[in-house]
Amino acid sequence: MVQRDQEIQMAHQFDESKEVSDSLYAVQEVIFRDNTDTIKQLFTDYGFLGFNKVGTEGSNNFWLLVQHADHDPKFQETVLDSMVSEVEVNNADGKSYAYLKDRVLVNSGQKQLYGTQVSYTKDFWIIPQPLQDSVNVDKRREEVGLPPIRDYLNQMMEMHFQMNKESFEKDGITAPLRYESQEYTED
Repeated sequence: MVQRDQEIQMAHQFDESKEVSDSLYAVQEVIFRDNTDTIKQLFTDYGFLGFNKVGTEGSNNFWLLVQHADHDPKFQETVLDSMVSEVEVNNADGKSYAYLKDRVLVNSGQKQLYGTQVSYTKDFWIIPQPLQDSVNVDKRREEVGLPPIRDYLNQMMEMHFQMNKESFEKDGITAPLRYESQEYTED
């Protein structure tokens, strides 16, 4: 399931036509929904699939598929609620919890806590979606094992640049853009 999830997402190209994009998103939606049906049943049968039940890789794969179940926010919230106690007993990853927490908040129209959910600007910057208490975002990120937000955004821009290098170079950008200082004050 994870392989199909990742393959369809990596099939997108930075400068693809709307027709290609729409087609890929339609296939992606089918894959995400099929995966969600399966993991919902697993969750119903076995509860949160933590390290103790399916190992580190299996638990991280379960989380990834939940993360992509945006069409079923109630399920995402249910899994998120169950993750709290699992993280406390080291049976789930705190970083994964932060990503899912932000995803649930953003999908419900609220500001995120950890800055894991990003947007892409037309001038090739990656920015965090609106944050609660942005001044303390790095403190919250550190508490769950995430790097400072500036480092995370720079890593995302590096990855985005490498995946779309030809398109960037056509626009005269020969290296990924970088944040040199922390400048987030949106609240």
